[in-house]
Amino acid sequence: MFSLAPGSDARSQHSLEALPAFAALKAEGEAFARRHIGPTAADQAEMLRVVGAASLDDLIDQTLPASIRAQKPLGLGVGWTETQVLARLRELAGQNQVMTSLIGQGYYGTVLPAVIQRNILENPAWYTAYTPYQPEISQGRLEALLNFQTMITELTGLDIANSSLLDEATAAAEAMALARRVATSKSTVFFVDAECLPQTIAVLKTRAEPMGITLQIGQPETDLDAQNVFGAIFQYPGTSGQITNPQKQIEILHAAGGIAVMAADPLALTLLTSPGELGADIAIGSTQRFGIPMGYGGPHAAYMAVRDAYKRSMPGRLVGVSVDSAGRPAYRLALQTREQHIRREKATSNICTAQVLLAVIAGMYAVYHGPEGLKAIAQRIHGLAATLAAGLRALGATVETTAFFDTLTVNVGEGAADLLERARSAGMNLRDAGNGHIGISLDETSTPETVYAVWSVFCAEHGRVAKMAQALAAVSMALPEGLRRQSGFMAQPVFRSCSSETDMLRYLRRLSDKDLALDRTMIPLGSCTMKLNATVEMLPITWSGFCDIHPFAPADQAKGYQILLRDLEKWLCAISGYDAVSFQPNSGAQGEYAGLLVIRAYHQARGEGHRTVCLIPASAHGTNPASAQMAGMKVVVVKCDAGGNIDLEDMREKIQAHANDLAAVMITYPSTHGVFEENMREICDLVHATGGQVYVDGANMNAQVGLARPADYGGDVSHFNLHKTFCIPHGGGGPGMGPIGVRAHLAPYLPGNPADVDVSMAVSAAPFGSASILPISWAYIRLMGDEGLKRATQVAILNANYIVSRLKDAYPVLYQGAHGRVAHECILDLRPIKNTTGVTVDDMSKRLVDYGFHAPTVSFPVAGTFMIEPTESEGKAELDRFCDAMLAIREEVRAVESGQVTAEDAVLRHAPHTGLALTATEWMHPYTRQEACFPGNVQPSTKYWPPVGRIDNVYGDRNLVCSCPDISEWME
Repeated sequence: MFSLAPGSDARSQHSLEALPAFAALKAEGEAFARRHIGPTAADQAEMLRVVGAASLDDLIDQTLPASIRAQKPLGLGVGWTETQVLARLRELAGQNQVMTSLIGQGYYGTVLPAVIQRNILENPAWYTAYTPYQPEISQGRLEALLNFQTMITELTGLDIANSSLLDEATAAAEAMALARRVATSKSTVFFVDAECLPQTIAVLKTRAEPMGITLQIGQPETDLDAQNVFGAIFQYPGTSGQITNPQKQIEILHAAGGIAVMAADPLALTLLTSPGELGADIAIGSTQRFGIPMGYGGPHAAYMAVRDAYKRSMPGRLVGVSVDSAGRPAYRLALQTREQHIRREKATSNICTAQVLLAVIAGMYAVYHGPEGLKAIAQRIHGLAATLAAGLRALGATVETTAFFDTLTVNVGEGAADLLERARSAGMNLRDAGNGHIGISLDETSTPETVYAVWSVFCAEHGRVAKMAQALAAVSMALPEGLRRQSGFMAQPVFRSCSSETDMLRYLRRLSDKDLALDRTMIPLGSCTMKLNATVEMLPITWSGFCDIHPFAPADQAKGYQILLRDLEKWLCAISGYDAVSFQPNSGAQGEYAGLLVIRAYHQARGEGHRTVCLIPASAHGTNPASAQMAGMKVVVVKCDAGGNIDLEDMREKIQAHANDLAAVMITYPSTHGVFEENMREICDLVHATGGQVYVDGANMNAQVGLARPADYGGDVSHFNLHKTFCIPHGGGGPGMGPIGVRAHLAPYLPGNPADVDVSMAVSAAPFGSASILPISWAYIRLMGDEGLKRATQVAILNANYIVSRLKDAYPVLYQGAHGRVAHECILDLRPIKNTTGVTVDDMSKRLVDYGFHAPTVSFPVAGTFMIEPTESEGKAELDRFCDAMLAIREEVRAVESGQVTAEDAVLRHAPHTGLALTATEWMHPYTRQEACFPGNVQPSTKYWPPVGRIDNVYGDRNLVCSCPDISEWME
C-alpha cells in the first residue's frame, strides 16, 4: 500500500498535486474560496453589468488609486483543501504537549459542560452574532449577559458590574484609571500589592507611565502610605496563594480620599467574604475558571464591579432593563456613554470589543451549576489543596502559605530546578516562583491522583509517600476564620431553574431563538465586516492540543503553537508588507494602543520623547483618538473636505505646524467614509519628512488584501482585526484579536512577555493574546491562498458597488471616489428623509427587522446615515433581498411624503412588530397586520419574529436596573 514518506504531511502532498501529471485532478475541497465567496461567476457577471464595469479588474482599476496598488502576488501559494487544513492543524495541535497544569497565576484547568460547549461555543447562533446595539433582535444574548452581570455583583458584593472586559490585567489597568477619575485624593501615585499577578503588574506599569501615574509596589500592611496615593489594588487571594484581609488598609485609604480595588478570584469568592463586604470600591478579575479553557492565554472574560456611585464612570458595556413599546420588560445596553470611544480624545478608555461570547459561557456555567454547585466545586478544590499542604508538610517540605484557597508556595531552596524537571517528567507543570520557591495551584480538573503525584515529585521514596498518605487524617479548611463567607449569593431564579440538562438545553435554545445572527441573515454593518465564519475554521479551537495549554507553559511544550504563530506572522507580513508582528493585543483597540506605544518608544529611544502630537482625521474611528490619548499623545484633528476625504491643505498646515513634535498620523484606509483617497502616498511622505510615523488603521483591510499593502504606500504600523478581515467571529461583541504589524525599525519595541520581570512593555495578560482563536485565521488564509484572498477583496468591493447601483436612485450615496466608486462599504444619507418627513434613521433601522434584517451601522461616521458593508460572503440573492427591502422601505417613506399617512401613524414609526402585536385583539393602526409583519417578500415559513417591540432607551437610563431580580421579587 502506498504511503507518504516519513516526515511528509499535507504540505508535501499538496506540492505533489502541482506536478503536471496531477494538475488536472483537482480535489473538490479546493473550491473553498468559491464556498466562502457568495456570488457565483454568473452572478458576478450580472452584477458587473449592473455597476457598469467590464470585469472585476476593471472595477478595481476604477476604485483603487494606481499609486497604492500591489505589484506582485502575496506569495502564499494556492489554497489548500479543507481536509488538508484540518490534517495540518491536527498535526500542530499534536505538537503541543498537554500537561497537568498546576501553574495557576490566573489560568486554571476547567471542565466546560458539554451542553454549553455544543450549544454556545460551537453554535453559530451565538458565535456569529454582532454586538447588541440593536437590542430588539439581541434579547437572548442580552439576557445571557445580564446573568453574567448578576453573577458578578452577587459574588463581589458590589452594586453593579459590566458585561465583561478583555482580561484580568487590562481590567486592573481600567480600574486604576477609574480610581484616578473618581478619587478625591489629588495624588498621582497608585499602590500595587506585590501579591498581584506578575502579568497584571506588567500591564499596570505599561498603562501608568503615559498617563502620568507613578506605581508604588509593596506589601500593603507595611508599605501603603494612604495619604500619598489616589488608590490601591489588593490581590485576593494573592499570587503566592496567601489570603490576607485588606479591610484595615481599605479603611485607612478611604479616610485619605483614596479608592480601593480588589483583584478577586470569583470561584474563591463562593467561600470567601466578598470584596464589597470588605469595603472595596471596585473589584476586577477573570472568569476563566468558569468553564473556559486556558487556550494558551485566551480569550477569557474579565469582569469589573463597582459601587453604585461610580456606575457612570465605569468603562465597558452595561446591560440594563427597560420596557418596549407595549410596556413589557426588555433588555438593552444601558448608559450608552459607556462606549467611551464615542468621546474620542476626551475618552478615558478605548474599549470597543468585549469578551461577550466568553462572558455568556461563564454566566451559563453559573446557571448550569447554580450557587450550591459552584460552592461545591470550590470546596472540593480547597479540600484537595489543604490535603496537599498537609501531606507536603508531613513529608518535610516547607509550605510557606498558611491561609489559602487553591494555591501553595513551597520553599525548596536550591532544588527548585530539579523539582520542576521531576514534575515535568511526571506530566505536570509547577510554577517557578523564583528564589527557590515553587508554586502549586489546584483546580476543577484536579483529583486525589493529582495530589498524590505532587507528593511523589517532592519525595521520590514511594513507600514513604504511600505510608504518609495512609496515615494522613482528614484535614480542616485552611481559609482564614474571619474571611469565611457568611452571606448568600445568586438566589435569583435563573441560577436555580436549570437543574437538569433538559432544562439547560431548552433555555439556551429559547435565548438563541430570540436573536438574529449570521446563521439567519445578512448583517450589513459598515466597518464591522460580518463575513462567513466557516465551520472548518472553527472546529480546531476546541481541540485539547490548542485549548488546554497554559500561556506560561515551557515553550518546548507549545511547539505547535509556535509554528502556527510563525506561519501567521509570515502570512500577515506578506499581506501587509510589514516586517514583524506581535500577537499580544487581544482587540482592535488594544492593537491601536500597542502600535502607538511602539511609536512612542521608538521616538524616546532616539532622544525625541518630545514627539507627542498625533494627527487624526475627523472621519477616523472613535477608538483612534481614544487610543492616542491613552498612549500619552496630544490629539490634533485634521479636517475633511466636502467629499469626505482628508483635507490635504489642512493636513499640510498641521504637519508643518507640529513638525518638531509630530509623533504620528493615524489614518483609516480606505477611509471610514468607504473611499480610497487618492493622496495617501503624499500624506505619508509629508509625515515621514518631519520624522513622524504613519499608523494605518487596519479596520478596513478587507478592501485591501491582495490588492494593496499598507507598508508599501507608507505605513509604519497597523493592527489587523482578525475578527473582521480574517474570519474570527464577532461572538456577540467579542472575542477579538488585534495583532500589530510593524516595519523593521519599530520591531525592537514590540510588546514583550508580560510574565517576565524585566519586560519593558506589555499590553495584555498573555504573551500571544487570545491565542486559542488564532487557528481560525490560520485556516482561513491557508484555505484561500493568493487567488482566493485577492478574489474575496475584489468581490467585497463589487458587492458594495452593486448595492450602490441598486439603491442610489432611492437614497443619496454620501461619499464616492474619483470615478464614482465606493470601496467595500457605502454610506446612504437618510437625513433628507428626516428633514422632509420626520421619519428617522431609527425608524428605518427598526423597520428592517420586520423584513428579517439586522440594521446597517446607524449614524456612524455621520449622524443620520446608514453605513453598509455587505462583505464578499453574501450572494447576489441575499444582496437583492436586502436591496428590495430598502427600496420597499423607501416606498413606505413616500407614503409619508405624499401625505397619505403621518410619520406618527406610519408603519415605520411602530416597527418592529411582534407576534403579540399581530395577534392583539385591537388593531389601531392605519396599515394592515399583513403590511406590518409580512412586508415585501417575507414568507411566514421564514419569518423572524422579534421578541419585543421598540425599546424605550430613555426609560432604561432613568430607571437603571442592571441585574436579574432576586428571589423575593420573583415571589411577589
